[in-house]
Amino acid sequence: MKRDPLPVRERTRRVVRDELTQLAKDLFVEKGYDETTIDDLAAAAGMSKRTFFRYFASKEELVMGKYEVLGEQLAEDLAARPADEPIWASLRQMFGRVVEYFESEVRGATAVAMENIVRDHPTLNASYLERVSRMQELVLDQARTRTGQQDPADPRTPAIVGAAFSCLIAAWTTWLTSNQAQPFGDLLDQAMDAIRPT
Repeated sequence: MKRDPLPVRERTRRVVRDELTQLAKDLFVEKGYDETTIDDLAAAAGMSKRTFFRYFASKEELVMGKYEVLGEQLAEDLAARPADEPIWASLRQMFGRVVEYFESEVRGATAVAMENIVRDHPTLNASYLERVSRMQELVLDQARTRTGQQDPADPRTPAIVGAAFSCLIAAWTTWLTSNQAQPFGDLLDQAMDAIRPT
């Protein structure tokens, strides 16, 4: 199904948001998240504070923005998997988008530093976990459709999806605390293999 192109104004907005996000990441890594102010971000972007707030309501939203759309993308990826593929295998393949993000050399040291900032900052880590929970809900809806287990009183599909997301968080935490000693995808495979349903 062909999607209508985004209006020019929305495309421009997304470009500016992406530029602000990258600029903010660089400043957060250089100065620290708490030490970087909205004034610093606006000045570095060459815009007023008021203009900055047209794109992001807060520093936290700026950091967490990427997780907002990820849940929808993951649910779409799960929907695209072969119908006869076991749900656990489909969930692992769905996480390929996350693996690609973490293993992309283009993002490099700044991305790793930002992930460490998120993990180590209590407010950001809580916000990250809240967004992971939202992602999980979106994926769960799609998983229920795939498995045909729509009964909200049936705990099996939520348990499987919850276990998969627990594996994702375990791999993320291990990857960060081990200084990326192993590829993220390998850690995710190990975590998911440890509790693979029989």
